[in-house]
Amino acid sequence: MKKQIIIIVVLLVTGLTQAQSNFEKGMSKAFELWQADKTDEAENMFERIAKAEPKEWLPNYYIAQINSLKSWTEKDATVLKAQLDKAQQHLDEAMLKSENNAEILVMQAQVLTNWVAFDGMTYGMKYGAKISELYNKALAIDATNPRAALGKAEWAMGSAKYFGKDTAPYCKEVEASIELFNTFKPESRLHPNWGKERAVAVAKNCKA
Repeated sequence: MKKQIIIIVVLLVTGLTQAQSNFEKGMSKAFELWQADKTDEAENMFERIAKAEPKEWLPNYYIAQINSLKSWTEKDATVLKAQLDKAQQHLDEAMLKSENNAEILVMQAQVLTNWVAFDGMTYGMKYGAKISELYNKALAIDATNPRAALGKAEWAMGSAKYFGKDTAPYCKEVEASIELFNTFKPESRLHPNWGKERAVAVAKNCKA
């Protein structure tokens, strides 16, 4: 009986290790494609992983991020809507898999900012307060999250510029986010770890 239990445990551990290994391999391959500027291929791979690993939120998160990033420079309203609708769909799925997740809230704020950046007159009033709320909630969950700190500062800075107010206080918040980036340790090599270069660039513009 004892021998059978040991065999079952070994099989379970082997199965778990194999599943984890396949997930990590797939995610690593998707990141390689993305870094090689093969964004569509990377997105397709993240989609396959999301279907194969229904409990993992990271593939959905990165699909949302890819579509958000593509949307910053998109001028065609139809294309933009398709991209941001897809981003939203995957964010909704990620939120179901991982509640009160600061990284997902930051990405949600990014996607709503995409809409505002595309058409401020239409979406500024609609999403402005919600974006601030998302960053505040993310920081309430994790006060050391550098992406939440940077996003909040950048959003406030953009609003200040729009209304002709002083942006200096928010420059200090950007500088503070860089300190958070310097000490931040992602949960794993697959978890979000982006944003420091952006923070440094924004800080330089503040000093210019």
